[in-house]
Parts: sequence; C-alpha cells; structure tokens
Amino acid sequence: HVAFIPLLIPPLLSLFNRLKIDRRAVACALTFGLTTPYMVLPVGFGLTFQDLLRDNLEKNGINVTLNDVTHTMYFAAICMIAGLFLAIFVFYRKPKEYKEIELAKIDLENLTMTRKEWGVLAGLILTLVLQIVTMNLPLSGLLGFILMVILGGIKYSNVNEIFDDGLKTMGFIAFVILVAAGYGEVLRHGGAVQELVNFVIPWIKQSKFLAIFLMLLIGLIVTMGIGTSFGTIPIIATLFCPICIELGFSIPLTIFILGVAGALGDAGSPASETTMGTTVGLNADKQHDHIKDTCIPTFIFYNGPLLILGSIIAMFL
Repeated sequence: HVAFIPLLIPPLLSLFNRLKIDRRAVACALTFGLTTPYMVLPVGFGLTFQDLLRDNLEKNGINVTLNDVTHTMYFAAICMIAGLFLAIFVFYRKPKEYKEIELAKIDLENLTMTRKEWGVLAGLILTLVLQIVTMNLPLSGLLGFILMVILGGIKYSNVNEIFDDGLKTMGFIAFVILVAAGYGEVLRHGGAVQELVNFVIPWIKQSKFLAIFLMLLIGLIVTMGIGTSFGTIPIIATLFCPICIELGFSIPLTIFILGVAGALGDAGSPASETTMGTTVGLNADKQHDHIKDTCIPTFIFYNGPLLILGSIIAMFL
C-alpha cells in the first residue's frame, strides 16, 4: 500500500519546493492516508486488519462480527484527524526552504492529461472498484496494471524496468520488515510481553482509565519494535482479552483497546512500511531524514492523540 509513493511523490518535490511546503507536513499527511483507512474502513488492507482483529478476539473468547469491529474503530479516526490538523495547520504550517535539485525534467507550466495519464487513471479506478466488488486485492492490482498497459498508461517495453525499480524499493522495505518480524517472534516465544503485562497488572486494577492507558501503551511499545500492526494483534490479543473480560469491559471497549493498541506505533516506527515508504518518496533528492523528518513527527502527532485522546474516548464505550 506504500508502493505508489516512490512513483507519485518524487516528481512533485519541485512543486513542493516552489510552494515552500514543509515536508514534515507532507509526511504526516501521507501517513494519515496510509494508516487511518486500514484502521477504520473494511476495504483492502482495512478488511485484512479488521478480519485479523475479529479472528483474534474470537480465538480468545470474545464473539464479535465484522460490523462490530468497523463501527467501533471509527472512533479511532477522531484521534488521527486531530493529529493531522495539529501537524498541518499548527506546527508545520510555516514555509520551509529546500534546495532545487532536478530529478526529472518536468514542465510544470504546461501540464496536460495525455493518453498515458488517462490510462494510468483508468487502471487506478479499476483497481479500486474491483477490490471493493471482489474483495481480492492481488487480483484487482493485477487487472488494474494490465489495463494501464493496454491503454498506454505504461509502455509494454518498460514493464520489466518498472517492476525492477519497484522490487528494489520494496525489497529494501521488506528486508527491514523481516528483521522486525523476527523481533516479533522473539517477543512471542520469549514471553517478554507477558512479563510486561504482569508488571502493570497491579496498576491496571486501580482504575479503568489507567487500565486502558497502560494496555494502549504496551501496544505502542510492541508495534514500535515490530513495525507492523498486523504482527502486534496476535501477540497482545491472548493477553489483553482475558484482562478485559476480568475487568468487565464492554465488547466495543475491548475491540477499541485491541484495535488501537495494535495500530499504535505503526506511525512513527522506523521499521514500519508506512514510514519507510514515505521517506523513500520524500528523500528522492536527499533532503528528508527518515528519523528526524518522518518518524518523529508522525510519532508525536499520531501516537500522542491515539494514546491520550484514545484513552479518553474509550472511557465512554
């Protein structure tokens, strides 16, 4: 889901420079667009995420439907929108100067929609429609790509080159994710998360707000290391579900805790495909730092609201 960034963002960097846009704001905007939909919308990766959430709840004795998960996770969008607003309209609204480094010769004064652009747009629309209708993301992506080639959006002679470039970028990201996944398996089999939960259980029993806050914090710590929400949920579900049942938490509250605890840390983690994909696009001219300009801003403006505002929202579920 980050593969479009290396294609879309580098050609726009020159325009960003003219408008003096702070790329940290762009990083926050991209991260919002990559993270929020899969948290709250049961489409594409969002359907995978919410199915995973539902399945792990059911495995641990809490019977829920996909509709229950979807209707509850909408509240997480409030936290993400709050962070996006603060990043774009408050903290990173001031102009920022960047050096003009030409990556490709683009005439920004005479941009027009040619057959190539219409072909790409048609392929994107077909991909979106098919994944909603068929619920099959790989098939939708393949057919959308084929349509782009047929309509001339992508030259057939350039298909190998495009795939090679994509594989180089995604291969680097996949390597980091594999290392992070190994860390996740060490956590799972080593019992480190269980020890962490046992450490905070005495505090959890003191107040509902503290229980919610600490469980979300544990989710943040785990996901920051693993780099993916999809790997965190199976680890924390076996520990959090019994705690929520023992404390008498409602089903919507349990769904919200597990879903947000899993999503916490995806934004801001150096090992996350979301942050790495964003940096690959914005650093095409070597003027955007992965940690300082992507990870730290997204960590502050998304994990902060999800942790603090999310704990407050959860009190009313």
